[in-house]
Amino acid sequence: MTEILMPKATAVWLVDNTSLTFDQIADFCGLHPLEVKGIADGEVARDIRGADPIANGQLSRDELDKAEKNEKYRMVAQKSRHAELLKPVKKAPRYTPVSRRQDRPDAIAWFVRNHPEVADSQIARLLGTTKATIEQVRNRQHWNSANIKPVDPVTLGLATQLELDAVVKKAAEKKAKDDARKGIVEPEGPTLRPASETGVVEEEEAPARTDLTAADVWADQDEGDED
Repeated sequence: MTEILMPKATAVWLVDNTSLTFDQIADFCGLHPLEVKGIADGEVARDIRGADPIANGQLSRDELDKAEKNEKYRMVAQKSRHAELLKPVKKAPRYTPVSRRQDRPDAIAWFVRNHPEVADSQIARLLGTTKATIEQVRNRQHWNSANIKPVDPVTLGLATQLELDAVVKKAAEKKAKDDARKGIVEPEGPTLRPASETGVVEEEEAPARTDLTAADVWADQDEGDED
């Protein structure tokens, strides 16, 4: 059976402009008869504008006439001439100019070094490359590994800053969710390193002397005054 484009809008038009039964309209539009009744009662699809199935090529006038003359007749939809235009268009792979293709390994290396959280599939879509190439760069098995240097894709002209930011943000959010699910909590700020690592050992405080006499105290003060 050919699926009807905009079934509710089509049902609205058929309710308003024909003498078809609720069952006939429901069968043609792929809806429940009670839903069609709700449309007729103004309880359903009140804000939907009717779509003429004859005008958009989904129903012939002969089929409609047959159905109006016989309530047991079920109309047969025909393929709309607009159906191809309404199909979702699959996004084509990103095209990278030949002059820029040699720069892609550098951009891949940049991602591998600076944003390991970005999935290979995201890198492949952004740069117009393949997962196999990404793996070769990561494992230094690429034929040109000796000359590959990490350079961000914006500088290379392989992506816009907005595209890059969106990819990195999406990957970071996914990583945060995964970490939270695993119970991994990142520190909010830089943590203090122990003195044993920094090589700085705090001086121990000298213990307070308890054997000083009054004469010693006055002697210290006199020395301070002479200075």
